[in-house]
Amino acid sequence: MWITGLRGAGKSTIASLAEQKLLNAGKLAYRLDGDNLRLGLNPNLGFSAEDRAENVRRVGEVAKLFADAGVIAIVSLISPYRRGRHAVRATAPNDFVEVYVRVSLATAEQRDPKGLYKKARAGQLSKFTGVDDPYESPLKPELEIDTDQVPADQAANLILEYLQRRDSKGQV
Repeated sequence: MWITGLRGAGKSTIASLAEQKLLNAGKLAYRLDGDNLRLGLNPNLGFSAEDRAENVRRVGEVAKLFADAGVIAIVSLISPYRRGRHAVRATAPNDFVEVYVRVSLATAEQRDPKGLYKKARAGQLSKFTGVDDPYESPLKPELEIDTDQVPADQAANLILEYLQRRDSKGQV
């Protein structure tokens, strides 16, 4: 489960709720969060296009290992470029589920507890996704959730409902 969207869209919150709901339902699940992975797995990567691509590739490999072990990997990662997400999908085409957490830029900026959008707008951060670096929204995600309209708990429920439908068709 690859949850993508702008910073402040609600990816981590939704992923955390979905993980807890899956665990409560007796499923094996583990959340791979972009911020945490950059601290441990990928501390040597910056935010250039090349480093972002390598971050996505590494996280995709870790998620694939979890899936191979029968664990639902829930990745919450901005992953701003389609090419990187497509490359991860290509490594596990039957397991990859893309969830686009859509939010308006205005809402994302209002939700930003670290003040990173403000710093980017003031020129203190460069290559900031959504400000001076692009976010390429998915063209055909399996699920799209607008968090301007849908609260996080309901979004997590939508993910679980999608997985249940997919499981009932023998696709999980």
